[in-house]
Amino acid sequence: MRDVIIIGAGGGGPVVAKELAERGLDVLMLEAGARHANPEQEWSALENHMNSSLSGKLRFGPSDPAKPAWFREQTTPGSFSQVAGVGGTTLHYYGNSPRAMPGVFAGYSGRDRRMYDHRHKFPFSYDEMRGYYEWTEATLPVQTAAMGTKEKAFFDGAAAAGLTPITGKDVTHAGFRPQENAILQPGGTAGQTSDPSQLNYPNATGCTLCGHCFQGCMLPKGAPRNLKARRSTDNSYTPMALTADLWKSGGKAVTLVSDAYVTRILSDRRWGRRMQKATGVEWRDVNTGEVHSEDAKVVVMAGGCIENPRLWMNSDLPDPNGWVGRGLTDHALDWVTGIFDHDVGGAKGTSCSSRADFPGYGAIQNTANTPGAAANNLALSDSGIRGAYTNGLGSRGAWDGEAGRVFGTELKDMMSDINRQMSILVLTDDDVERQNRVDVSRVFEDDHGPVARVSIDKRRRSRRTQRNRDYLANKSAEILRAAGAKKIIRTDWTPVLLHLHSSMRMGDHHRNSVLDQNCEARAVEGLFIADNSALPNSLGGPNPTLSTQALATRTAEKIFQQYFDGDAWVGSESPICSIDDVVTQAVINRGL
Repeated sequence: MRDVIIIGAGGGGPVVAKELAERGLDVLMLEAGARHANPEQEWSALENHMNSSLSGKLRFGPSDPAKPAWFREQTTPGSFSQVAGVGGTTLHYYGNSPRAMPGVFAGYSGRDRRMYDHRHKFPFSYDEMRGYYEWTEATLPVQTAAMGTKEKAFFDGAAAAGLTPITGKDVTHAGFRPQENAILQPGGTAGQTSDPSQLNYPNATGCTLCGHCFQGCMLPKGAPRNLKARRSTDNSYTPMALTADLWKSGGKAVTLVSDAYVTRILSDRRWGRRMQKATGVEWRDVNTGEVHSEDAKVVVMAGGCIENPRLWMNSDLPDPNGWVGRGLTDHALDWVTGIFDHDVGGAKGTSCSSRADFPGYGAIQNTANTPGAAANNLALSDSGIRGAYTNGLGSRGAWDGEAGRVFGTELKDMMSDINRQMSILVLTDDDVERQNRVDVSRVFEDDHGPVARVSIDKRRRSRRTQRNRDYLANKSAEILRAAGAKKIIRTDWTPVLLHLHSSMRMGDHHRNSVLDQNCEARAVEGLFIADNSALPNSLGGPNPTLSTQALATRTAEKIFQQYFDGDAWVGSESPICSIDDVVTQAVINRGL
């Protein structure tokens, strides 16, 4: 019997694995997708090769590209942007690591407290969470982003639009700031040249400013895995977990099995219809079809906001209050683009290094993409084609004309020089709404059971969510106009299922949450959740990964205390950073 089995090696699972293995527990981590052991040989900067949802290296599907991607049913228009494999969706995230807004935590008494979804808060205070943020920020590490041309243009526009700088990591007023991101700062020749032959480790360290964040981070070439620039969990927590026995006295290396799709959580049903005890998992080898099972004292679900509800329902686990899969939030994303008559560095450097925050409304961030992704973003809309039809949704605002998708000559002209574009991603503080949900399909099955069915009806979003989204789109247009944009387009994105959270939410009451304040399932003892789905709300708008990882650190600590008679560690000791010399040597010794 294992001490702990973790389902999923994406953004949250490796955090729990590393923290518990460091303290000597026997941890098995199962990942349905691939383990990318040699990204320098396997990956490229080619967009379709890496990101095709059908056959790309970074897709939601099995490691064998000849096999079809895994299917989800979606009841409303939209697109999925998720990745299976060790690292999960952090394989193509931009490393953005801001903290949540203080207003989404219990006990918040600021003047803007009524601006938030006050019915669905973190069931503990921001002051308590701060220690876990600090631990996670030191472990990754999180650093202030490197600045460049597009960042200066964004900041100049924000200042001209009347915003002031934000200092520190706790956001209490509207303003602009550099991203706090999990990307190592450029060192040596990195950032000094674009010649690939001059960007090899150890002459180059940290971010090389290549601009290909969405294609996975494999640079600098020659660097050990834990010294790759962007701190996706395959570069940070996973190497630490796999070498815990080498760098930590008393530590025990995590056992990682990829291509292992968990199909059932095993439980002791003698506890009754409304309360069970998790005892292990059943999983299927994606390549051979063989079925395995293993027992554990504790099971941690970290398969993501879509797969966790699916697995729960396919395991016939109890759902006494009907909240499993409910309350899905997605930041009600939107896309606003400005076109300039001069180079603003639109596609140069790190993909997303500057932001503006608006407590009570959400956040916006200057986001650069490679050409294929940029063109896709401009053409993905619920409002129809600009200037042709609107689907009844193409609103007017501080942007030019009605919102909608760009096509034809206009799209061709906009894409003629991508460095004259500045694009802003809107991250809405959206409400936890019960009708937005994940359940299982009544029609479609695959080798692992009924597939997940996702429902987010954009047209039924709450009045506050719609107000916040429109407010942030207008603020984005104002900043672009003040920065000198000659044309501004609001896309009115159809739902892009990227910043998903809250489908298995924690809370302060059994009536409207799946998890208690320790992220343990209320209806299944010994079953915890450690990914975005555990988050109780939309965080006030900021990117969710850091909050997920800080919460996962707290959850690991609670597991250690509650089930293994251990002591708390956050606040009583210092984290060992994943880029420390002792960890690096352990990674090299193990050939990672």
